Amino acid sequence: MERRKVDILCVQETRWKGRKAFSIGAGFKLFYYGVDSKRNGVGVVLKEEFVRNVLEVKRVSDRVMSLKLEIEGVMLNVVSGYAPQVGCELEEKERFWSELDEVMESIPTGERVVIGADFNGHVGEGNTGDEEGMGKFGVKERNLEGQMVVDFAKRMDMAVVNTYFQKREEHRVTYKSGGRRTQVDYILCRRGNLKEISDCKVVVGESVARQHRMVVCRMTLMVCKMKRSKIEIEKKTKWWKLKKEECCEEFRQKLRQALGGQVVLPDDWETTAEVIRETGRKVLGVSSGRRKEDKETWWWNEEVQDSIQRKRLAKKKWDMDRTEENRQEYKELQRRVKREVSKAKQKAYDELYTRLDTREFLL
Repeated sequence: MERRKVDILCVQETRWKGRKAFSIGAGFKLFYYGVDSKRNGVGVVLKEEFVRNVLEVKRVSDRVMSLKLEIEGVMLNVVSGYAPQVGCELEEKERFWSELDEVMESIPTGERVVIGADFNGHVGEGNTGDEEGMGKFGVKERNLEGQMVVDFAKRMDMAVVNTYFQKREEHRVTYKSGGRRTQVDYILCRRGNLKEISDCKVVVGESVARQHRMVVCRMTLMVCKMKRSKIEIEKKTKWWKLKKEECCEEFRQKLRQALGGQVVLPDDWETTAEVIRETGRKVLGVSSGRRKEDKETWWWNEEVQDSIQRKRLAKKKWDMDRTEENRQEYKELQRRVKREVSKAKQKAYDELYTRLDTREFLL
């Protein structure tokens, strides 16, 4: 797994009793389940960094188990399966498929599912009549156990991933024993998630077991980012328009009308303040409340503009010649601009508040 950069591996025929999980070294952890030390047993090996993402482990039987992981908000269910061999009783085979059906039915349709299993069946080459469940690139002829795999894939809207990638036969054969070369180990996923799998093949040259060979696929989870709802920013009155004489004169007139022509302001300041604010909104207008990133520049003075211009020139100079001297010059001008902006903004608002607080302004 470390050499081939495999993050998740489904294993079968573990032949260990119990339901346990333990580190197996090299940064990997095994989750397994078995009831007999001489036969069956299934497990899932995870890279250590994904262990904290495990939300649930279901050990159904010594032939079926599953793990649920959350990866960057995506729910991924990994199922390890080991189907009965060709010579086993029909009842045992039916029990296996019933358990696998139950696992699938318990998984919400919106969650990803990947099944890695030794199905002990041949789905065969070609997919005429079964296009919705498999591709064309199987191996040799289909048998009864292989038909069960295809029927399961169609029933659960799954896809037999191995069969969708055109590879040399050497990279499709998963089991070799003597002169026999067959395909019995498969990876399945939901049909709708096939686009997330970019490759699938048999790894040649790895002695995983004496007869079986490891099947690997490259899957990239597509994370659907939630669209951020537009946050309504507080709409602000454009008081800075009072710097223009025509706006200032109009504001005076409208405010006199709103106050009923009074020269002396009412004693109730809250009422007066609300009249002033309402008149300001009508005469001067308000910001849209959408463009939070736009900077207010109405209070800029000559000193601020001059500092910003010098900072821009220093940035260009540093971009062209990355010396420590140019960097320090640029950083110093950055700090100077911040100071000039802070002083200019405070001065502009102080002057505005002073003017709004005078009787002469209203008259």
